[in-house]
Amino acid sequence: MNDYNDLFNSISTPPTVPSQLPMRQPSRFMLAALVIVACFASPSFAAQPPNIVLMLSDDMGWADPGFQGGDGDLTPNLDRLAGQSLRLSQFYAHSVCAPTRCALMTGRYAFRNWMDWRSEDFGKPSYLNKLGLELAHQPDGTPTRMLHGLDTGEHTIAEALKASGYFTALIGKWHLGEWLPGQLPMGQGFDHQYGHYGWGIDYNNYTIPHNSPATFAVYDWHRNQQPLDEQGYSTDLFANEAVRLISERSKDVPFFIYVPFNAIHGPLEDIPRYTDTLDKRSAALKCLDDAVGRIVGAVDQYGFSENTIVVFANDNGGLTEEVNRPYRGTKNTTFEGGVRVACTMRWPGKIPAGKTSDAMMHVVDLLPTFVALAGGSTEPCRTLDGMDMSDVILKGRPSPRDEIVYEVAGSVRLPTIRSGDFKLMGDMLYNIASDPTESADVAAQHPEVVARLKARLEAVGKQRPPLEKVIGSPPTLMDPPQPWVYGQAENRDAPDWLKERVVKVRSTQPQSWPPGETPWPQAPTGATIQYKGDGR
Repeated sequence: MNDYNDLFNSISTPPTVPSQLPMRQPSRFMLAALVIVACFASPSFAAQPPNIVLMLSDDMGWADPGFQGGDGDLTPNLDRLAGQSLRLSQFYAHSVCAPTRCALMTGRYAFRNWMDWRSEDFGKPSYLNKLGLELAHQPDGTPTRMLHGLDTGEHTIAEALKASGYFTALIGKWHLGEWLPGQLPMGQGFDHQYGHYGWGIDYNNYTIPHNSPATFAVYDWHRNQQPLDEQGYSTDLFANEAVRLISERSKDVPFFIYVPFNAIHGPLEDIPRYTDTLDKRSAALKCLDDAVGRIVGAVDQYGFSENTIVVFANDNGGLTEEVNRPYRGTKNTTFEGGVRVACTMRWPGKIPAGKTSDAMMHVVDLLPTFVALAGGSTEPCRTLDGMDMSDVILKGRPSPRDEIVYEVAGSVRLPTIRSGDFKLMGDMLYNIASDPTESADVAAQHPEVVARLKARLEAVGKQRPPLEKVIGSPPTLMDPPQPWVYGQAENRDAPDWLKERVVKVRSTQPQSWPPGETPWPQAPTGATIQYKGDGR
C-alpha cells in the first residue's frame, strides 16, 4: 500500500456473500475508522521516534572547522556533515565545560544547581576566594576539595528519553561529578557508560594530570563504571565504541548516543598521526574530524540515517581569540568568543539540509526539543529554562527565545545576559545584532537598557539555591584527597595494574611547585582570562 487512500480503496467494497446470508454493508464512516485503526496497528505505519546521536567537541574554536572559516583540510568530515545539516549561527553554550554539560543534561541554566562551578574548582584557592571560602582540609591537615557534582534530584535528558523507551549511552567526557555513585553517568539515566568522568585526561594514558588541590595524576578510564585497561588514543577509542554500539542497535528500540569528546581540550601530548605536517592542536582537530566521520558513517552504513537526528556542537569557545575569530573573547569568558559555538543538525527529509538559521538557541533547549521529538514528557523535570525548538529546526519558524542568562552573581565570571539585540556583561553593554564582535561598549548611550538588564540579572540570580544545599553542611570532602582512580567504589578496590600505571605517570610529573604556581590556570579576573599552552 502506498498511502491511506490505497488502503481505503482496497476495503471500500464489501465481499460478495451468498444471498441466503444477508449482510449489512458497513458505512463509509466505519470503513474509514477501520482504515485508521489498521494503519496505526501496522508496524509499517507506526511512527518510530527518531534516534539521536549527539557529538560534542571540547574547546574547539568558532573558526576551527572549515565550514566556519577554518582550514577545510583539517575538517572534511565536519564540513560534509554541515553541508547535509541545518547550521545554527546563533547557538550558545556556557563558557566552560561542566556548565554546558549540566545545561544539556538538565535543560536548566548551570547556576541553578551551582554547576557553573566545576567540581575541580572547589580545590582551587583562587576560585574559592571568589566565594569567600578557604581550601578544605582533612582532619590530619591534608588539603582536599569539597565534593561537587550534578544534583541527583535533576531529571536528566537521559532519564527523560529512557522513560520514552530509548537505549541511552554516554561515550566520552562526563565532567558532572567524578566520585559519588549517584553523580556518575549510570546514576543519571545512562544504560551504558564509556570514557572518563573528570575534566581532561591525557589522551594516551587516561590519567587526569591533577586532582586539585593534589597535584598528581589520577586514573580515569571506565566502561560501565569499572576501571578499564586499554591501549589507544582516546578520540579514536570513543569512535570505536560509538561505531560498535550503533552496529548492535535494533531498529525496534530508539537510541540516544551522547558522544562528548575530550578533543581538543588539553593536555595535547602524543597525537597518533598528522604531526609530521601539522602542529599538535591541528593534528588533534583532524583526529576529531576522523572520529566524527566514522560515527556518522556508522549511522549511514547500518541503515539508521533516515530516522536519526545527528547533532554536532561544541561546549565553549577556544583558548585564544585567534581560533574564535571574528568574535572577541575566549573560553571562560562571556564574550561571544567564549559562548557562541558551532552547531549543526541533520535529519534527512525532516531538517532542511545545507541551510543556515540565525535563530537564537541555547544548549538548554536541547532537552525539551529532543524529548518533544521523541514524544516524551518533561513533566518530571524541574522548571526548565530550555524551550522546545522543534518548529525552529523543522519548519524554519522564528525562535521563541529572546533571552539567555549566561552567568549570575556567585559565578567566577561576570554576570551576563542577552536580551534581544543587547548583551550586558558586568557594566558593559553590546549590541550583538549590529556589533557581534563586541568592539563598542554602548552602555553610556543606553542607561535604561543597562538598568533593566541589571535588574533582571539580580532577580534571576536570587533563584540560585544556597551553596550548602548543594554541597552539604558541612560539605563532604574528597577522601582520599589523592585517589588512584575516580569513582569512590572503583578506588576502594583499585587493581594492581592500575596502581602501577598511576605510579609510573606520577614519577614523571613535577614533584613540587613554587609558591603561587599551580598546574591549573588561576580564576578569571574581570572579563578575561589568559591561558598558557594547552589550557590544562
